[in-house]
Amino acid sequence: MQYKDYYKILGVSRAASADEIKRAYRRLAHRYHPDVSKQPNAEQHFKEVGEAYEVLKDQQKRAAYDQLGTQWQAGQDFQPPPGWQSGFDFTDDSVSHTYSFDFSDFFSTLFRSGSQSTRYNDQPHSFQVQGEDQQAKMVITLEEAYHGATRSVQLQIPITHGKGMAQTKTRALNIKIPAGVIRGQKIRLAEQGLEGIGGAANGDLYLEIEFQPHQLFRAEGRDIYLTLPITPWESALGSTIAIPTLGGQVELKIPAGSQSGQQLRLKGRGLPGHPAGDQYIILQLVTPPAHSETERAFYYNMAEKFAFNPRLDLMKK
Repeated sequence: MQYKDYYKILGVSRAASADEIKRAYRRLAHRYHPDVSKQPNAEQHFKEVGEAYEVLKDQQKRAAYDQLGTQWQAGQDFQPPPGWQSGFDFTDDSVSHTYSFDFSDFFSTLFRSGSQSTRYNDQPHSFQVQGEDQQAKMVITLEEAYHGATRSVQLQIPITHGKGMAQTKTRALNIKIPAGVIRGQKIRLAEQGLEGIGGAANGDLYLEIEFQPHQLFRAEGRDIYLTLPITPWESALGSTIAIPTLGGQVELKIPAGSQSGQQLRLKGRGLPGHPAGDQYIILQLVTPPAHSETERAFYYNMAEKFAFNPRLDLMKK
């Protein structure tokens, strides 16, 4: 009886997560599926992939398999250790019934108490493999995130056919962008991923939201940030200024004595949600240039009138 390296068959590490194992299985099952692949020994590869997945997807079977150690090489003569199965219960016959093949002697010896020649669904074209989920990024504007929108997009969807080679086809989709979507959020499109085989369901398509750079705003979660230039007199005396938000223009009161870098908050003026985000205004003091003699004289006069040194604390240290 030959030892089978199930991790090598799926092309994953021994530390692979359950999701990594599932993705590897779906990818290889599509590549070697007898209904679509013309590769030599495709059916044998498909059987090996299915058997490996049956073991590694099951927490108990995987733990038992891992106890065999790492000293074995694929194809080596193998005998289970003495007392094998004494600490495990594999009598629930949990093997999937969607496959149409015999499991290997190696599998049957380790995990099955019944006949190793048990077959599942002898129809030659009854292989079923659910389609793999697909991921893609979708770049939208902040205005679309605020108001919601419908986008017509064309996506390149991978398919496998012929000799098992991966190809792409173009699929046009109308995608509804919900108001209040944030960067990194994923929109799920059911059964728009990789096609299933043998009548199995397609995978899902997940579109991860990314924002286009904006001329005025930047987003952090649902909060929106705007840098607002103000004059020295608006800073010193206070003022009311019209400022832009994603929902339209609003009036903002600048308190007297405001400083550059200070933040003011407009509650609920960020992206919609429960609760909605806020808009933060970062004040940026802009000093007007002194080009003429009159303008320079004004600054000289200010220097004389104001006994003000912003570096006073710095000089004491």
